[in-house]
Amino acid sequence: MADHNIISEVGEAIISLLREGLVPEIIPGSEGIGACHPSDRGDIALGICLYDVKRNKDITDNDRIPVGTSQLRNPSVFLDLYYMITAYSSSDIKFRSLEEAKMIGRTIQILEGTPVLRGSLFGKPFSEMRYEPRIELLELDTEEKNRIWNVPNQPYRLSLFYKVYPIELISEKITHITRVRETDFIVGQKEINE
Repeated sequence: MADHNIISEVGEAIISLLREGLVPEIIPGSEGIGACHPSDRGDIALGICLYDVKRNKDITDNDRIPVGTSQLRNPSVFLDLYYMITAYSSSDIKFRSLEEAKMIGRTIQILEGTPVLRGSLFGKPFSEMRYEPRIELLELDTEEKNRIWNVPNQPYRLSLFYKVYPIELISEKITHITRVRETDFIVGQKEINE
């Protein structure tokens, strides 16, 4: 189970996965792939932007979880994380569109090849989850993509949209309980009135 850091750790896992598959063949250095907002990308060539977080509607967890013998943790909340991945080539305008298409194509190939964030690949936070997070390419229409892009004075750039789900966020709320330690029974005969 994961604490509040899991949201950033999912982003880091995606960045790590993309760096492994794109550097140095398509993007020269690992610093060229990172988390950023399209309006503030610096020198990033492939930007990953978390643009929405929603409650997962498929998993409802109402059970409190035992913590040791005298505590119960409130139920976890399960989330869906939404990412926009955008390519920004800095090469000559004659080649820019082709380079961005190459980055986008390789990104799809990498994420389709690793549709689940497994603990064996990404470490402790992912190995402790009750459900393995899936990566799913979203099929949005152009109007939805433009609405999400929403960067003033910048035209929409070709972007990919992914959902990563379910992400378990554990509750901090722990209730202390007292277990039944002993019981008293009185055994006797019941009087029968005739």
